[in-house]
Amino acid sequence: FPSQFSGLLGTVYRRGNLSFTRDGSALISPVGNRISVFDLKNNKCETYPLATRLNIVCVGLSPDGTLAILIDEEGAALLVSLIGKCAIHQFYFHKPVHSVSFSPDGKKFVITKDNIALMYHAPGRKREFNAFVLDKTYYGPYDETTCIDWTDDSKCFAVGSKDMSTWVFGAERWANLIYYSLGGHKDIIVACFFEENSLDLYTISQDAALCVWQCDTELDGLKPRPPKDAAREKNTEDNDEEFLEEPKGEEIHGKANPSEQETRNKVKYSRVAKYFFNKEGDFNNLTSAAYHKKTHLLVTGFASGIFHLHELPDFNLIHSLSISDQRIASISINCTGDWIAFGCSGLGQLLVWEWQSESYVLKQQGHFNSMVSLAYSPDGQYIVTGGEDGKVKVWNTSSSFCFVTFTEHMSGVTAVTFTSNGYVILSASLDGTVRAFDLHRYRNFRTFTSPRPSQFSCLAVDSSGEIVSAGSQDSFEIFIWSMQSGRLLDVLSGHEGPISSLSFNPMNSVLASASWDKTVKLWDMLDSWRTKETLILNSDVLVVAFRPDGKELAVAALNGQITFWDHENAVQTGSIEGRHDLQIGRKELDKITAKQAAKGKSFTTLCYSADGQSILAGGLSKFVCIYNVKEQILMKKFEISCNYSLDAMEEYLDWRKMTEFGSMALIDEGGGGDDGVAIPLPGVKRGDMSYRHFKPEIRVTCLRFSPTGRSWAATTTEGLLIYSLDSGLIFDPFELDIDITPSNIHKTLHQKEYTKAIVMAFKLNEKKLIQEVIEAVPSNEVDVVCSSLPDLYVEKVLEFLASAFEMSCHLEFYLIWAHKLLMLHGQKLKTRSVKLLPVIQFLQKSIQRHFEDVSKLCEWNIYNIKYALAISKQRGMKRLAEETSVDEDDLDSDSDYLM
Repeated sequence: FPSQFSGLLGTVYRRGNLSFTRDGSALISPVGNRISVFDLKNNKCETYPLATRLNIVCVGLSPDGTLAILIDEEGAALLVSLIGKCAIHQFYFHKPVHSVSFSPDGKKFVITKDNIALMYHAPGRKREFNAFVLDKTYYGPYDETTCIDWTDDSKCFAVGSKDMSTWVFGAERWANLIYYSLGGHKDIIVACFFEENSLDLYTISQDAALCVWQCDTELDGLKPRPPKDAAREKNTEDNDEEFLEEPKGEEIHGKANPSEQETRNKVKYSRVAKYFFNKEGDFNNLTSAAYHKKTHLLVTGFASGIFHLHELPDFNLIHSLSISDQRIASISINCTGDWIAFGCSGLGQLLVWEWQSESYVLKQQGHFNSMVSLAYSPDGQYIVTGGEDGKVKVWNTSSSFCFVTFTEHMSGVTAVTFTSNGYVILSASLDGTVRAFDLHRYRNFRTFTSPRPSQFSCLAVDSSGEIVSAGSQDSFEIFIWSMQSGRLLDVLSGHEGPISSLSFNPMNSVLASASWDKTVKLWDMLDSWRTKETLILNSDVLVVAFRPDGKELAVAALNGQITFWDHENAVQTGSIEGRHDLQIGRKELDKITAKQAAKGKSFTTLCYSADGQSILAGGLSKFVCIYNVKEQILMKKFEISCNYSLDAMEEYLDWRKMTEFGSMALIDEGGGGDDGVAIPLPGVKRGDMSYRHFKPEIRVTCLRFSPTGRSWAATTTEGLLIYSLDSGLIFDPFELDIDITPSNIHKTLHQKEYTKAIVMAFKLNEKKLIQEVIEAVPSNEVDVVCSSLPDLYVEKVLEFLASAFEMSCHLEFYLIWAHKLLMLHGQKLKTRSVKLLPVIQFLQKSIQRHFEDVSKLCEWNIYNIKYALAISKQRGMKRLAEETSVDEDDLDSDSDYLM
């Protein structure tokens, strides 16, 4: 069963700092408690299968690009290998950390927390018992430290603070530089940057002021300490540490106003210039900045969404642009200085801007509010999502990028679906419209409305894609439209409560409708939409789903039960009591236990697996349950999130958050500030309309299984999560006997018994060996081998071909295999079409992707050839014109001579 986390779509940036990789071609973005890596050269995105306990606030990247330190809101750090995509070490800093930065030589890293800076030995390539060893603790600032920057040779680093001062510290105790304090600002220091190969410094404050500091000493002028002093200090430290379990490291205490004697023969700084960004007063607070040392490019972002590009040290404005109406939370420049990344946490925007050509390299944005529904395209290549922000977005499953956003809806989208041809998307909304979007021209080509305005809560389209139906939550009616004409065909009345769910039988023209009136009605399209059957349940019905073969109907009700029905005979065939499996968490402000709260909870979304043997169920919980339909037992529970920054994650009360006056969550600490926590208005569940901050609650709003059978997706509070088949090393033999070994398979292959070798390879079921055997078959023998393959192995070869298409470069060879198998065994495969559908769709998806790639390449080549021909033709005409003019000149000179 697909169980490996393979991607997070729908959310591209939450908060924290953006970082480019060492080569500058990929961008690392914190997404909640995970990190996503955007490969900008190959246009792909990958979310790593590791997570911190809370939302990530800062990311530190090692200079060689192999390690990253992820630090969450409470100061818990995770050391991550970017090559192995796994966590190596965990560490707790005990307090919230504001920034983290590796030294350019990769030997140390500094973190800032409270009013101190801590320098640690960076973890090396060898395995260590403790990866984080404290080297030095730096004191000096009076208020919280905010930012860090290193000199190019790793000898010194600068730390900015909220007390409006910037401190320069020596990474070693230099004789002429231990610490130095710089003032000159009237607001919080947002960023500080050293000039290239110099101790000269730029400091930038929140009130949009830039100070340029010049140092009287070069980096080479830093003198090492006299050996006697260093040895004396080391001895005193060793004596202190004899009684400590863990070495505390050296402590350096800086003074804001040192005496004359202390500053004698020491490095001195002088302010040579001070510049202001907002002379016209049209900008508010400066929120983020980044500096590229080689090109002297300074990028600053403001709370109004405007950013500036300046050339330093002369402060020449290159350009000023607005990219958003939200606060720019993070800026990063890649190693070449060409690309600038911007993160806007308010709307979850991520942009990569090429400043020289003034064009976007990447422009992505998730749903502003939570996603409500999703649907897979028939070939499994695309996913469409609808959100409470009224947007409909289409995502590519292979690249994880959103490639089109439709914004026509005026209110929240409640349901989305694809038609059977895969080129039309339908969406229902609370604004009283159902809209049809064309994926060829990316336009809204049809809008369906009801005679009286109604809020549509659910949507279904029949297997032909001709009949569109939507259920209303206020008039209790079902509306039927024609896709071709856009006309309203019928209005189905009969339910006595809001319509909660609609589903068309994939095999015939029967529509199932669920309602809060405790009934499921079956309507027959061919019999003038008469009610065929009415299934009566014990509780309000929330969702219905047909099995892919159309022979069974699953119904989830408010009492937490999932019931299965033979809808032809209106007989219940089974039921699952799923309320206890849902395992609801306890919210911070709940007065009752999670166990008591679970009594009123139920599944709100259902989905059959591609083969119809299992059913997925989810609701207001962090768990997705997978049941076996036949046995009616729980097969597996997926915990979709371990992010405790979300509400309703914990099962029991956290005693650390309890005081004699009640829960600490009741205290409104922030007072409406940027990071303030505030209480939602009473009764508000989805989002607070008063624009105050609130803690989002973990929930699963929609589940869908991919038609290929290889993955399933869930829309959750965190985003769109995709789980796929584990591609790791799993030994899963099929009809294995004692004679089937790799050496025997190679021997059979050497004797040119290809069919036997393929059957043996599939019995051993090792992918690399199967690939070796199939690729050893000569292309002229494929026809013979395909015709002699046993029926049981035809399906297995097709499945292998579909997965091989994704990775292999032998495109024509595998196409020959697919063509021959389908031509020779097509009739037999048709009889098992329902069972084989996921495999065929997976094969179609792989071939379609290659077709699109090759056709783009061919079009590009045709264009280039036409362009080359046009240029050569132009040059030929030019040459001909020149020769003609030369001949005319010769004739003129001859005639002059004769005269």
